[in-house]
Amino acid sequence: MQFSDLFQNFLNTPVLFFFLGMIAIALKSNLEIPQPLPKFISLYLLFSIGIKGGAELSHSGFGNGILGILVVAILMSALVPVYAFFILKKKTSIPNAAALAATYGSVSAVTFITAVAFLQSKNVAFGGHMVAAMALMEAPAIIMAVVLYKLHNKVSDNKTTLGHTIKDAFTEGSIIMILGSLLIGLIVGQKGFESVKPFAGDMFKGILCLFLLDMGLVAARRLKDLKETGMFSLVFALLVPLLNAIIGIFLAYLLNMSQGDALMFTVLCASASYIAVPAAMRVAIPESNPGIYVPMSLAITFPFNVVFGIPLYYYIIQNFI
Repeated sequence: MQFSDLFQNFLNTPVLFFFLGMIAIALKSNLEIPQPLPKFISLYLLFSIGIKGGAELSHSGFGNGILGILVVAILMSALVPVYAFFILKKKTSIPNAAALAATYGSVSAVTFITAVAFLQSKNVAFGGHMVAAMALMEAPAIIMAVVLYKLHNKVSDNKTTLGHTIKDAFTEGSIIMILGSLLIGLIVGQKGFESVKPFAGDMFKGILCLFLLDMGLVAARRLKDLKETGMFSLVFALLVPLLNAIIGIFLAYLLNMSQGDALMFTVLCASASYIAVPAAMRVAIPESNPGIYVPMSLAITFPFNVVFGIPLYYYIIQNFI
């Protein structure tokens, strides 16, 4: 990997705003993004990547192996929680193992968005179907984790049904926004996207800076929660994304993806959810401790992927795909 790629990614404007947020907390500053702006910004980012991806997908269609890529993305999201759960249940409780399994099987839209900015800086294209892959990879991990939890947690009195969990997974706000925007982009096509491009495209990177600033503030506040779980949390939060990335690159090679698509798919495999999964776990597995799985994904895996992971994965992809 060229040092210039790593250095360039570290000096990427949105990434620097993430670290500004962490520094602000370290300095005990009162800097914050006032509520409810973080939720609005999240919806904007999902809207922007969704409608742009849908417009691109309307142009490319579902040929050239795209349907196969989407199926493999869903399978990857469902299988990662299985092996993660059986590793984790040896080190923590069944509820926490299931919640962590869902976290690392699901995806991070913000890591995906950061990878978009990385590819844009290199003028490397990727297909709009990767946005669909991101949207489709949220729910399977949550559902699989709940199934594993119900099978192994014999003492649970949680009455939440699997059907209710599936419904929650597909009606969660972030899923509705990304899938709905993707569908609208697919319907209106490139011409329809051009009408909203000043808002959905030109403002994207600036708003991403504000969002990553808020993520830095949140991540820095969560770091102290990891003291209870010790070194295992650090090792798991770094090695599992790397393992998933290797699997993702291998699958991208088998599916003959372009380098841009391969990076986006790898980033999806290697990322960890800290938005959709906590919302779902609060209902489906209330015994799980968000003080463990949220900091692991947000304060360790997310910064690692954003600063080191994306350029590392791209370097490997350039040399093998």
